[in-house]
Amino acid sequence: MQQATELARRGEPFALATVVWRQGPSSSQQGAKALITAAGSLHGWIGGACAEPTVIRAAGTVIETGTAQLLLLGDPEQFGYRHDTADRPEGMIFVPIACQSDGALEVYIEPVLPVPHLVVVGSSPMATTLADLGRALGWQADLVAGHDFTAADASERSLVVVATQGQDDEGVLARAAEARPAYLGLVGSQKRGEGVLGYLAERGTDREMLARVRVPAGLDLGPTSHREIAVAILAELVQMRSAGGGGGAPPAGASVRRAAEATDPVCGMSVPVGPGTRSSEREGQTYYFCSAGCQQAFEKKLLTHE
Repeated sequence: MQQATELARRGEPFALATVVWRQGPSSSQQGAKALITAAGSLHGWIGGACAEPTVIRAAGTVIETGTAQLLLLGDPEQFGYRHDTADRPEGMIFVPIACQSDGALEVYIEPVLPVPHLVVVGSSPMATTLADLGRALGWQADLVAGHDFTAADASERSLVVVATQGQDDEGVLARAAEARPAYLGLVGSQKRGEGVLGYLAERGTDREMLARVRVPAGLDLGPTSHREIAVAILAELVQMRSAGGGGGAPPAGASVRRAAEATDPVCGMSVPVGPGTRSSEREGQTYYFCSAGCQQAFEKKLLTHE
């Protein structure tokens, strides 16, 4: 749980896997949990050599899609389904286990995706309203006074809105640009924005970052009140995230680092290919196995044919 908290603080997506049912013999226990990162690293205990790589692979899909899955490891009949059943409940994934075990597991895998980090710089009623609207969406929303704001208050996944109403807009925007946030917007007129950006460009602020500044911030809704300006800005941020433009993991999920995989020629399971994977080489081709039992069966069969 401490590791999950740290990953969430850093804005890194991960998945939580929980064993909700087991049939022995099985090395796992009901209620066992594991955390799987987007890089495919598993922390905790969810099962042995057959279960772990399958859970890691399924967790990658869960993180990418943002949709939970119930993974059923074993024979469908162990869970009350026939082999030819086509209308199994949506969200259930059956994976046969052929690792010399009659055990079975049900593992619930849920995504934990980072929420957007909204940083509103200013103290106007509009700034307060925008921060409140962000929190209403479940976002992490920080309201920071202009004179207190530093680049350390934001990161590359932050959505920064500068609403300092002409009070050191240039200094605040320059400090925000240092953090290189996913979104940087300035509340003000187009003319005011051109003046601020021109001033910063002349003083050496990163021109690439300045070119990304949205000014005026928010969708163009015409003449609006301060509350409507807050809504327009939030709408632009939601639109950007829906298009995968940053601010934490977009609704569709997150990118996942996939490990190389091979199919065990004996049991048909997918196994991750790495330094510790069991393998045999025959006639220039390498075969990988999920367990010593499958490797032994493969080599015994080859000796019989030879």
